[in-house]
Amino acid sequence: MNTFKLQIGTPDGLLFSGDVERVVCRSITGDLAILAGHANFCTALGMGEAHVVLPDGTRRNAACIGGMLSVMNGECHLLATTWEWQEDIDRARAEEAKARAEAKLNETGVSEKEYQIFRAKLQRALVRLGVH
Repeated sequence: MNTFKLQIGTPDGLLFSGDVERVVCRSITGDLAILAGHANFCTALGMGEAHVVLPDGTRRNAACIGGMLSVMNGECHLLATTWEWQEDIDRARAEEAKARAEAKLNETGVSEKEYQIFRAKLQRALVRLGVH
């Protein structure tokens, strides 16, 4: 299968740079897959499971929490707000975050803004747990 250059970065730095067969992630309008030869493209990323397929067929799973993805002249750049490879996700920490968010969502007297924040925290925890 054909490959293309992919760089994955976060505000903390470059996490991956190399050739891949495919990258799959969630945009704000739904899941997408980028393959070699993809047209120039730019989109905002949503929150969800992602994966990269390396030239040897190895699949690396990750949790992607927002960001931007662009394809220009055959190269793909993914700048994620948060990108966690499956092996780096702390399951216990994600379970604790899930429990905290669920508890806050069940409280009375929570403002709409607080509710939206806790709902987003719950969604992040669920994405991490889904990848782990």
